Amino acid sequence: MNTASLSRAATAPASTPPQVPLRADAAVIGLVGLAHCASHFSQLLLAPLFPWLRDAFDVSYTELGFLMTIFFVVSCVVQTLSGFVVDRHGPRPVLFAGLGLLGVAALGFAASQSYWMLAAFSVVAGIGNGVFHPVDYTVINRRVAKHRLAHAYSVHGITGSLGWALAPALLVPITLASSWRVALLVAAGLVFGVLAVLWLWRGELQVDAVDQPQAAAQAGRTTPAPQAEHVLAFLRIPAVWMCFAFFFFYAGALSIVQTFAPQSARELHAVPAQWAALCLTIYMACSAAGMLAGGFMAKDPERAERIVGIAFGLAAIVALAIGFATLPAFAVPVLFGAMGFVSGMAGPSRDLLVKRSAPDNATGRVYGVVYSGLDIGQALVPLFIGTLMDHGAFSSVWLALALLQGVLIVSAFNVKRVRRTVLAPA
Repeated sequence: MNTASLSRAATAPASTPPQVPLRADAAVIGLVGLAHCASHFSQLLLAPLFPWLRDAFDVSYTELGFLMTIFFVVSCVVQTLSGFVVDRHGPRPVLFAGLGLLGVAALGFAASQSYWMLAAFSVVAGIGNGVFHPVDYTVINRRVAKHRLAHAYSVHGITGSLGWALAPALLVPITLASSWRVALLVAAGLVFGVLAVLWLWRGELQVDAVDQPQAAAQAGRTTPAPQAEHVLAFLRIPAVWMCFAFFFFYAGALSIVQTFAPQSARELHAVPAQWAALCLTIYMACSAAGMLAGGFMAKDPERAERIVGIAFGLAAIVALAIGFATLPAFAVPVLFGAMGFVSGMAGPSRDLLVKRSAPDNATGRVYGVVYSGLDIGQALVPLFIGTLMDHGAFSSVWLALALLQGVLIVSAFNVKRVRRTVLAPA
């Protein structure tokens, strides 16, 4: 075992920040960010291709939305379970397995000859996607110095947004130039390329499974707690469920943006097809920039809820403008960018909400449960929004988005109301 891979904060006094070189932390953050980028890229393998898939398989928007439901329901189950696997066996093998399955799913999508083949490989993709948040946050929280965590969360969020931005930016042009099958083959090659890079640098991702002495050291204790609690004891922490609810609504809002918002904006404001495809890329690129700014704003954890509230309040105003104002076509991509930027500002503060609710010895489990709220929200909302699209209720799509963003403000402050509970080592 490589001793350099052990938790480096364990030997540092609890009262002083761990003396971890910036270069070492940067390597960990960069590799985790690359994995996160691949995960989010894979979440949008199908959504940008909906116009072509609708024609190729003669299906409705509701049926296409159901593919996203399959993906995220499976991801939710796997995410919850993978948190326990990460805590018991370490995150690295789980990460490699997830990336491999995402690559296989992309190949399967490219070869699909029916809607039900797309559905089957959506299951495979959901399994692969479900491992990432327990893996990513476990590695970050245990390998990165505490005083750099806000910036680590910022970079982590930026790379995820860049993955979302890359998907339509890569897949749509290749589809226009060749076919959607070729685009998905290129996507598979990209995912397997990321897996190869992480394998070459796998030593930087080594994190040992949680044991009592290590958990005690991370918590700043000299001796383990006298009595261990059950592995599910963290579920008694109210803030965990408050965070779960927050991420449920967050995912619902995000799924609207990712799946049907560009097409609904196109219908409302006569946006050219190529501009509509570009709207999601602009949103995600600006979201990444917003997360960079949000990383500096989140250096004071006490401001996390206020930052989230202001950011999503502004985002809701923009959403209502797109849905109900009379706008020239060129203004729509600009407003997508503005909404992406203010939503991105909330990203690092959002992650700090979870960090403050997670016991040190149960990060994989907590993040697995909390972030399963993301998958449930993204599983349910596309079905509802797809029905609105099939009935031509395009303005209602944006009203639903604004309402969800408003609920996020309330949810963030509800998290603050709940005191963090310290969990004994499991």
